[in-house]
Amino acid sequence: MAIEKTRRRRALGANAVGIALVAPLALFLLAAFFIPLAGMLFLSVDDRELAAVMPRTVAVLADWDGADLPQAAVFEAAGRDLVDARTAKVAGTAARRLGYESGEWRTIVQSTARALPRDSTAVSDWKSALTTADAAWGKPDIWHALARAKGPLTGLYLKSALGLQGGPDSAIYVNVLARTFGIALSATAICIVLALPAAYLLASVGQVTANFLMLALLLPLWTSVLVRSTSWLVILQKNGIFNQVLMGLGIIDAPLELVYNRVGVLIALTHILLPYAVLPLYASMKALPRSQMQAARSLGAGPLNSFFRIYLPQILPGISAGGLLVFILALGYYVTPLLLGGQGDQMLPFYIAYNTLQALNWGLAAALASILLFATVVLYSFYVRLVGVQRVGI
Repeated sequence: MAIEKTRRRRALGANAVGIALVAPLALFLLAAFFIPLAGMLFLSVDDRELAAVMPRTVAVLADWDGADLPQAAVFEAAGRDLVDARTAKVAGTAARRLGYESGEWRTIVQSTARALPRDSTAVSDWKSALTTADAAWGKPDIWHALARAKGPLTGLYLKSALGLQGGPDSAIYVNVLARTFGIALSATAICIVLALPAAYLLASVGQVTANFLMLALLLPLWTSVLVRSTSWLVILQKNGIFNQVLMGLGIIDAPLELVYNRVGVLIALTHILLPYAVLPLYASMKALPRSQMQAARSLGAGPLNSFFRIYLPQILPGISAGGLLVFILALGYYVTPLLLGGQGDQMLPFYIAYNTLQALNWGLAAALASILLFATVVLYSFYVRLVGVQRVGI
């Protein structure tokens, strides 16, 4: 019994030490990853802006059946809320929230808040005051918009991101998401094709040469992505080094269009992401004994047969890990397409940044980011199921 108690105490002590060692990392991940991620997901359905600015209106609209114009009490609540919002200088918040559905509502709310008297006690007929300020208050459409915005949760942002809101531009973000995946897949395919011979060379040469080549491969990683993208902009432009060399050699007569299009984006992304494809492949190739290929050839297998039946299946985990790493990294690039791509080459991170910093539509930005996260997780799960978790290599 004493021995058993001693073993239990030692096991508990070891567990306590393990927990203490892991706790800082767990707290860091919680604070820097999981809590912000949960906040982003909640922000994509959060809809409390209007209720904070027009609390009376939101309260009385809860009993409105929406069949006809609301009662006089609703007009009064809306009028008093707009007067108070103008005094507190927050009427723009309510206008911005309604503007997410239609720019018309934004203009109506702002102009009405300015037109109403500053002294709410001087108004005896709020319905007349509102309809005089703007005739739209005499129609049910704007009241329906207010009712939809009363919160506290909404599906507006997710519907807008998925193209379910209707209208001529409803599918814009769906097309952008497809474009983002297309560019990421193209960059991944190019990186894998270029990484195979590069990794094979690294695994085949001597240690001194391999160290020098590895240094050359990793050196770009020590330079900022912004600097590398700007450098490619200088190299690939019409009067850049690349076009000047080709024209000097007589290969082309006129400069090639290599920037502000998909070509420039893919060239820069390939240069930036290539090391992430080479390193997993190099690790897989370096672990393979050369005797296997020699044995296959001694048994009569040709070079192609040996490669596809012996070599390729064993480096597939490296290909899978490199491809998955490059693809996930490529999905999140913002600066490179912004500098080297045209209007039709901007990826989803560009629109997330636009809605966050310029349009100030944080709900839509969070919805776009959530959809990108969900699509990535689904694709990753499908990929793991397709190739097997052992061959993913990570």
